Amino acid sequence: MRGPLGRDASAAGAGGGKGEDDAAAGIIRHDRKCRDLPFLALFAAFWVAMIVNSSFGFNQGSPLRLTYGLDYKGNICGSKHGDPDLSELDVRYWVNPNQVYQSGLKNSTSDLADAKSICLMECPYPAEDGLNFVCDYPEGDIRLSVDDWIDRDYDYFEYLTPDMRNSSLQLQGPCYPIIFPSINVYWSCQFIARPSNVSLKHWQQMGGVSIDENMLIDKTIHNTINYKSSVLKRYVADIGKSWPVLIVCGGLLPLFLSLIWLAMIRYFVAGMPWVTVILFNALVISVTMFFYIKAGWIGNDPLTVVIGPSDPYVSIGGREINHLHAAAVLMTVVMIIAFLTSIAIVRRILIATSTTVLKVAAKVIGEVHALIIFPVVPYFALAIIYMFWFAATLYLFSSGQVLQNDCNAECCSFDLKLGKVNCDSCCGYSVHYTPHIGIAILFHLFGCYWATQFFIACSSTVIAGSVASYYWARGEISHDIPFHTVVSSLKRLLRYSLGSVALGSLVVSSVEWVRCILKALRRRLKGVDSTGESRLGKTVSSSSHCCLGCIDWTIKSVNRNAYIVIAVTGKGFCKASELATGLIMNNILRIGKVNVIGDVILYLGKLCVSLSSVLFAFLMLDTHKYRSAHNKISSPLFPVLLCWALGYVVAQLFFGVVEASVETIILSFCQDAEEHDGEAQYAPPLLMETLGDTSQLQRLTQGP
Repeated sequence: MRGPLGRDASAAGAGGGKGEDDAAAGIIRHDRKCRDLPFLALFAAFWVAMIVNSSFGFNQGSPLRLTYGLDYKGNICGSKHGDPDLSELDVRYWVNPNQVYQSGLKNSTSDLADAKSICLMECPYPAEDGLNFVCDYPEGDIRLSVDDWIDRDYDYFEYLTPDMRNSSLQLQGPCYPIIFPSINVYWSCQFIARPSNVSLKHWQQMGGVSIDENMLIDKTIHNTINYKSSVLKRYVADIGKSWPVLIVCGGLLPLFLSLIWLAMIRYFVAGMPWVTVILFNALVISVTMFFYIKAGWIGNDPLTVVIGPSDPYVSIGGREINHLHAAAVLMTVVMIIAFLTSIAIVRRILIATSTTVLKVAAKVIGEVHALIIFPVVPYFALAIIYMFWFAATLYLFSSGQVLQNDCNAECCSFDLKLGKVNCDSCCGYSVHYTPHIGIAILFHLFGCYWATQFFIACSSTVIAGSVASYYWARGEISHDIPFHTVVSSLKRLLRYSLGSVALGSLVVSSVEWVRCILKALRRRLKGVDSTGESRLGKTVSSSSHCCLGCIDWTIKSVNRNAYIVIAVTGKGFCKASELATGLIMNNILRIGKVNVIGDVILYLGKLCVSLSSVLFAFLMLDTHKYRSAHNKISSPLFPVLLCWALGYVVAQLFFGVVEASVETIILSFCQDAEEHDGEAQYAPPLLMETLGDTSQLQRLTQGP
């Protein structure tokens, strides 16, 4: 008779010392062959495509575009490759207030992107007792260097010829009056619709054309700054600015905390459930308080959209602040649920302190020392992939060509090179994205998720093979060769089972992405009128979302156990999933009795590590470096969420040691019991306290 894990049950039941000594060899070491190779080839081909896709971004992208705007020549503000050199000029300023006003009118044919803008060091302010000008970049007959132009506060009106002065008074340049105060909002000068009466009076006395003073002049720029695409670009730019935070709080800190947790589970397993629950609640409360502070609900340190000093009497909002408010509300809900859940499961936690399957897992970790060290291997592999992936992300989101707009605007401006007013080229410049850029970004995001799932699956498979060897050898292998089981399991994975792991990780990634697509469709349906058809559509969408959620949870659960069967038997993913499911269904009550609370404790432990990453990320982002000058981030939200995600992935790698050990021990126990007529022969005495019966426990402790 052959058991579900592929071991010859009749041989196992036969007496003799040799059969027992070769137990581990019987269950682990038998003829194998490479499985699911097409999916390994698919994974390799996918990463070749990822590299090609990223090269497109590296070729056409420029991360500066995510933060800074374009001037009327198509130069990126703050770029040293502009004409002229704009490396110190990173603030975009619209020089003609009438163009700004007209672009905000409902039926206007002009757009703010076509209004004339130049790059300055800081936003100009009207003179208190006269009229100041901001003039175009010096060239042609204006014999000034860019440095001299900056030193003169961008004003060379006194050097203009009569023709240039007349053109300037018509708001056609090269010099334009500073009538409205402006403030630096995310590197663009937003007008404040509060004109300087002194400057406006001087302008009128000089014979300048009428200037519109409507409130629309500041709303137009404000709306442009707060476009969804502009906000998304700033969020992506925050990733590049906060890379030291991501390395420390998303990589090194969770590595350190995970190792500490593994050490504590080894020596303090009885008290870890209580420590984990208390720490989890404390971290949730702390993170929620930080969101409250940044949302401006408590304390005096709210997020501000203004770069540098600002007028205390001027309040400017933004989508980033609204997003922080939403995050604060969400964290409040999470905090309440976490607290109530902790109270509800306190009795189950008490039971978990005596759940000996965790003690057995701790014993395995203590004896097979390489289990603690091994997750460092996929950790560094993922670190290299993530560094490449984040760099490619910055370039992909900024990829495109800077081209002149096709506009119908009627305007004229003085061309210093031609020495006359030019009415032929009024259109501004914009970054034009290729039609497939959206697909390229989605492809890039999916590749990251698949790679993450792949390496987590590889780690789980290696650990499962090591623990299975330990179980079926009754712990004798690890005493002589503590690294042997891990190295052997890794060799089997690399030689035979990478295709199976690639298939399993692809299944999980695909289902997860289908769920994300359905979520996006549900959001779209919320905007539909509440007709009968839309209600039916919402019902169908909600039902499908719930079904996919259940399928996703089931697949992840089956996958974890399938990796155990793959590690033990070397079978393909589909066959391993079938065997694992059958073994679980035959022992569902026995597994459920010990696995539920164990999973809860491990899940809370992962959240503790990731929430600690979030807490330290808030502290690092609150320093002066990320609150001023060029490194100022638009919002801590994206870096904090990324630190949470990275911390969770790192925790999953290291907590997977315990998780895979527990599940492998339970699955091996079930197989052991099935092969020996319900009496497990190789289970440690500690495990029998929970999974076995009294007679078996007495037999194991007293010997034959």
